Amino acid sequence: MPFENVNVVYRKFDGSLHWHHRGLLLGEDEHGVWTGCAAGSSGSRGHEPPVVWPHAFVMLFPRDQWWTAVFNAQPDKTEIYCDITTVPEWRDGEVTMVDLDLDVIRMRDGRVFLDDEDEFEEHQVRYAYPADVIASARAAAEHLLEAVVTRAAPFTARPRWLAHVT
Repeated sequence: MPFENVNVVYRKFDGSLHWHHRGLLLGEDEHGVWTGCAAGSSGSRGHEPPVVWPHAFVMLFPRDQWWTAVFNAQPDKTEIYCDITTVPEWRDGEVTMVDLDLDVIRMRDGRVFLDDEDEFEEHQVRYAYPADVIASARAAAEHLLEAVVTRAAPFTARPRWLAHVT
């Protein structure tokens, strides 16, 4: 079954282009909308040259949450990478959100940690994040840390969606 292409676009709070790539729109379930990329897919950060990703991955875009998640296929050493973002918005074959710096990461060996707190602090000043954005980002990070550590759904095991890109 052929999947349609979708543009995945992360921006920074000032509207500048951040990570972006094309993916396959795989489907939707109770957790949100899933896209995927096969091994060898590429993406760019801002206007930098593209990078090639050696392993397949799927992405989850919840309908009303302040985060997105990447589930990497083996042998990638990062199992799950969650970006704290504004709520993803879908429009004309594109999903876009603002990256708010904080990341919740689960390594393949089971370690879970919150990353880029220093960047979050720096960007609160640089981009003048409003108080409600700061509070929403921190709440999302706390929620994700607990969910990823306890392996609450959808962070339980390899998502079935990975089979479409591996």
